[in-house]
Amino acid sequence: MNKNSNMTIFLKGILKENPVFVLILGTCPTLAVTSTVTGAFGMGIAALIVLVCSNVLVSLLRKVIPDSVRIPCYIVVIAGFVTIVQMFIKAYFPEIDALLGVYLPLITVNCIILGRAEMFAGKNTVGKSALDGLGMGIGFTIAMLMMSIIREVFGNASFAGIAIPFLEPYKIGFLTSAPGGLLVYGLLIALVYVITKGKAPLKKSFSCEGCPSKEHCQTGACEVKGGND
Repeated sequence: MNKNSNMTIFLKGILKENPVFVLILGTCPTLAVTSTVTGAFGMGIAALIVLVCSNVLVSLLRKVIPDSVRIPCYIVVIAGFVTIVQMFIKAYFPEIDALLGVYLPLITVNCIILGRAEMFAGKNTVGKSALDGLGMGIGFTIAMLMMSIIREVFGNASFAGIAIPFLEPYKIGFLTSAPGGLLVYGLLIALVYVITKGKAPLKKSFSCEGCPSKEHCQTGACEVKGGND
């Protein structure tokens, strides 16, 4: 594999195609568990492990899985790894399991993981798929941590459950609420947009190619243009 190509595949998920701030995927867990740093880190690592493992296995099986049933097969693969990760967290990290609650098993239907299986792992080699999963997983974890640090430190005057006394009189409780999470999310999306100078992949043209429902679509409604058109 080309070294530069491998680095590009790995790095794109961290900033240029960050799944949370650029592709706007995984919004539900992003808003739900980022009120604490511990919960956000736990979710990020769990998703990263599932991303890498499912990408590798999907890539290994890409020539065996019939195209007509690929989406159900991907979900079964992802669900298997999610179950393993959930059992491990329940056994060794019960506090994190309690913080994540229902959002841990819901990793199975996380758009980031299913999307990478469909759009990348199902079309590329094992090595590239592993790098893609690792980069996207790290990008997701970084996004979760950025959200949670702002919300917990300034909203609850604490970090990973450890109180920060000098911030107590100035804490903004609103940031720990759902509307506060949306505000922080929007501001960070804007920040990443400025950093990348608006060169997000969403500015490119989109088509039905790669859509799991394209065989059943009769209208071609997915044929839309992005950017400044």
